Amino acid sequence: QVQLVESGGGLVQAGGSLRLACAASGRTFSRYAMGWFRQAPGKEREFLAAISRSGSTTDYADSVKGRFTISRDNAKNTVYLQMNSLKPEDTAVYYCAACAATRVIVATTPGIYDYWGQGTQVTVSS
Repeated sequence: QVQLVESGGGLVQAGGSLRLACAASGRTFSRYAMGWFRQAPGKEREFLAAISRSGSTTDYADSVKGRFTISRDNAKNTVYLQMNSLKPEDTAVYYCAACAATRVIVATTPGIYDYWGQGTQVTVSS
C-alpha cells in the first residue's frame, strides 16, 4: 500500500506557473505507474498526465499538452507536475494517483488507479 500527499498548489495569475509535487510513502514507489488528475466544481475528474514506472513513457491530455510536464524522481519517492501558461480554466483540485497493475505502462482512466492523494487546490486568477 502507498500513501500519497500532494503539495505546491495555490493562487497564481493567468500566465503564471506552479509545480505540484506528490510524495509517496514506502519503499516501493518505483513499482507504481503514476498519474495526475484534476476536478473542478460540478465536473468529472479529468486526466492530465501519466508517467511510467521508469519515467521513460509519458502521456498527456490534449488540454494540457505543451503546457504541463510530468516527471518523477524514484530516489525521492516523488512525482511532479510542472504547470506553465496557466489559465483560469485550470482552476481545480489536483490529485495524484498510483497504479499498481504491472501490465499498465501509463493509464488515463481514473478507475485503473489504486491509490489517490487528498488533493491540492490550484486557483488561477484572470
